[in-house]
Amino acid sequence: MAPSRSMEEDGNHTSVAMFILLGLSDEKELQLILFPVFLGIYLVTLIWNLGLIILIRINSNLHTPMYFFLSSLSFIDLCYSSSISPRMLSDLLRAEKTISFFACATQYFVADWMGLAECCLLATMAYDRYVAIGSPLQYSAIMVPGRCWKLIAVAYGTGFLSSLVETVSCFHAYYCGPNIIQHFFCDIPQVISLSCSNPFICQMIVFLVAISVGLGSLLVILLSYGFIAASILKLSSVKGSSKAFNTCASHLAAVTLSYGTALSVYMHPGSSHSVKHKVLSVFYLIFVPMLNPLIYSLRNKDIKEALKMVTKTLHRYLSTNNFWTAFIITIRKTEVRIVK
Repeated sequence: MAPSRSMEEDGNHTSVAMFILLGLSDEKELQLILFPVFLGIYLVTLIWNLGLIILIRINSNLHTPMYFFLSSLSFIDLCYSSSISPRMLSDLLRAEKTISFFACATQYFVADWMGLAECCLLATMAYDRYVAIGSPLQYSAIMVPGRCWKLIAVAYGTGFLSSLVETVSCFHAYYCGPNIIQHFFCDIPQVISLSCSNPFICQMIVFLVAISVGLGSLLVILLSYGFIAASILKLSSVKGSSKAFNTCASHLAAVTLSYGTALSVYMHPGSSHSVKHKVLSVFYLIFVPMLNPLIYSLRNKDIKEALKMVTKTLHRYLSTNNFWTAFIITIRKTEVRIVK
């Protein structure tokens, strides 16, 4: 007989040690098709985001607040994708998609931390663009390195504390069964629906965090772009207006993509078990971290120039005899060691 939802909590004890994830699909043929697709997406996500971080790091022309924040966004997307994709990929090849209670809580904590930090970072980047366009003469004095680091610390700190409170409150609840999560990762609406205790406190905490961090960040972004629009309208030259708009276009696209898909996923809690919900979650969790660096790279002249410089330098280095001599010597030394 299934345990009643009205059962009293037994201290801090929970009888559920493992959860079962239903995954994206229960059709084996479809899972085998989806595996190489999502593996390719994950590899592209890793390469693009890591490559963008390295490119910004090694090119002195990109050592500005805007690219400093962009490299932080790429790092968040790396961690965000890595908290979901490896587990999802392994589940596509497994018959039993089990996950321990602790691993489930950890997955949600990391994903939620990165998601909330990204909201704060997108708001910070909007503020940076407002200062650059609204007060260009004071920009260097306002966006000093120390302030940039503090803004990044606030973004990560806010995400960490908010996620910690959500995770502790929700996974501290009493779980006595059932233990089947109708999703491909440990998302809190699906997990808390399995709780045998009253989920009201957890639901209220999640709601307050969503309002204060998620919608609060969105409000900062909207206000920043309101002031940016007013500043652009004051510019007399068409060229100046076009340049100011181009500096914001990539960020606007990233904000629209992130918030648009997130709101589509979480504004309809009643449909959290539907196929549509899973598809939107895939786009939000898997595709957005891959698309963010592409959005910023394809329209950005500075990044294109930096990439050309790195490509030319690498090609010049690989073309020299010294490189190939050192490479051949290394191979020979390796062969000698193997023989010995």
